[in-house]
Amino acid sequence: MSSHSDNRDEIKAQRHKARQQKVKQQVDAHVAAATRETGVLMVITGEGKGKSTAGFGTVARAVGHGQSAAVVQFIKGNWACGERNLLESAGVPFAVMATGFTWETQDKAADTAAALATWQQAEAFLADERISLVLLDELTYMLSYHYLPLERVLNAISQRPAHQHVIVTGRNCHRSLLALADTVSEINCVRHAFNQGIKAQQGFDY
Repeated sequence: MSSHSDNRDEIKAQRHKARQQKVKQQVDAHVAAATRETGVLMVITGEGKGKSTAGFGTVARAVGHGQSAAVVQFIKGNWACGERNLLESAGVPFAVMATGFTWETQDKAADTAAALATWQQAEAFLADERISLVLLDELTYMLSYHYLPLERVLNAISQRPAHQHVIVTGRNCHRSLLALADTVSEINCVRHAFNQGIKAQQGFDY
């Protein structure tokens, strides 16, 4: 009985090893085929929570490797931002629209002017060869609400230094920006604490 059980275990182990060897061959082939090194445009969109968090995580990764990064925040107010507190102390420049949510301001002219002023700072980052990564946090809303000219945004991103990475976050990303992107990730909402009456909390949500 023990010998029969041992044989079954050995067969399972061999099958597992064969499967993993096949997976390794496939992964190795993909790695070998990826030879270009260039700036990547990544879009993180979708209805779920975590888009900005993912973007800031990549900024922290770049800074951890000694690379330079810059952040532009749209749809943000003047309240405390844990990521900004940490990254500014590490030398990361921030441009913040600082008008708060558009449904609170209810002033399209003022929001448009603020968006344009903030975008000018974004364009400066996107033209700076010294910056390895630019995070355009919640840029998608500026296009959805027509606060920024689409072609101006696409041109600035397209004409950035060849090595520079860009991350765009926000819901309902414009199809033209999606088409331009090298990597697109969509975060879906399965459940959100806010819908259960749990408020946004410092250190977890902001």
